[in-house]
Amino acid sequence: MKKVTIIGAGLVGSLLSIYLAKRGYKVNMYERRGDMRKAEMSVGRSINLALSDRGWKALERIGIADQVRKVAIPMHGRMIHPLEGDLVFQPYGKDKQAIYSVSRGGLNRLMMDIAETNPDVNIIFNQRCTGLNVAEGLTHFYDEEKDKEHAVHSDLIFASDGAFSAGRLHMQLTTDRFDYNQYYIEHGYKELTIPAAPSGGWAIEKNALHIWPRGKYMLIALPNEDGSFTCTLFFPFEGEPSFSTLKTPEQVKEFFKSIFPDAVPLMPTLTEDYFANPTASLVTVKCFPWSAGGKMTLIGDAAHALVPFFGQGMNCGFEDCTVLDKLIDKHSENWPAIFKEFEANRKPDTDAIADLAIANFVEMRDKVADPDFLLRKKIEARFTNRHPEKWLPLYSMVTFSHMPYAQALAEGVRQEKIMDKVMAMENIEARWDSEEIDKMMLDLA
Repeated sequence: MKKVTIIGAGLVGSLLSIYLAKRGYKVNMYERRGDMRKAEMSVGRSINLALSDRGWKALERIGIADQVRKVAIPMHGRMIHPLEGDLVFQPYGKDKQAIYSVSRGGLNRLMMDIAETNPDVNIIFNQRCTGLNVAEGLTHFYDEEKDKEHAVHSDLIFASDGAFSAGRLHMQLTTDRFDYNQYYIEHGYKELTIPAAPSGGWAIEKNALHIWPRGKYMLIALPNEDGSFTCTLFFPFEGEPSFSTLKTPEQVKEFFKSIFPDAVPLMPTLTEDYFANPTASLVTVKCFPWSAGGKMTLIGDAAHALVPFFGQGMNCGFEDCTVLDKLIDKHSENWPAIFKEFEANRKPDTDAIADLAIANFVEMRDKVADPDFLLRKKIEARFTNRHPEKWLPLYSMVTFSHMPYAQALAEGVRQEKIMDKVMAMENIEARWDSEEIDKMMLDLA
């Protein structure tokens, strides 16, 4: 039986362990942190996750989707909270398509539980990776509880230890011509909370992702099973206004009352949460190669960390497992060939979704409340309904299909050029649903 070492017992590492154990591998998963299932759930640095089709496919392929559905809440669209005026609901897709809100910590606990039902999966906690010897199949760890170093031998090594991966750091230091790029946006994020209503239900619409778009920043809220919402403020680190200028409870209250007025009555612990919870940064990571020596590869955020604005970080990492699993079949467990094709084929797609995630931040914080943007989406939706074989919106390509991300990006660029021509037409506001516009788009599509 081949032995596998997985560095990191997060979402992708846990799913990967299930895949490999079902194929008969003996999997040891080493996690730097303690067992989150035995401790109070840490709060203050969480962004609820949006599980969509790519993630569901990975879960279904391994037979665990039904267990995850029990802790997932469907969100059928965005609920826009303008500064003034009525709420606006924007469906994500058609035919009741939805993305699903899941707690990052809750899902991680569930995935570890599922992994450990297989006797060939063992999770060892409080293990900090300190180095690798890929040629010898050795992974070095520091045991935080025993205060000592030790080495683990295995046939295969997977580094799924996140955006600040120790496995990737080893490759940076030892791999010739290793390309690495990290990019921080000027915004950070802070977790806030809308508690359950006094009746025990949800204080605002349960089956929607709520957005308060305000140009250079925004507030979002995703539902939880207990009736609460996990809120996230995406806000500049510096400037006016920013995290650096809101320094007192009074300043925070005044800012929220003026900018997010309908959210304030829903957030009784606003100032306490604001000052108790840390401000975290948002980074994009791109690197290459992902593999070394035919024995080791990076996977998930270790290979391609994304900002969260397209809701694809977890879905992309889960899709890594789907792609890898198919390659195991294709190459009959020839791991050097598997790793080479995995990184070569997957890299363009993960670069594409990283760029799309950055671009979607601008859409979420600004454009979703813009009348021209809303008209543009209305025209697209009408054309999609009439000619689904000709047009699938970019969001649907990414979220509700399994089209490679790079292909979706290229098609999105082509569609954007068509829509620019449509939106430039004289008096488009009055003509948007005419046969003339429909024919024009048919000719261009």
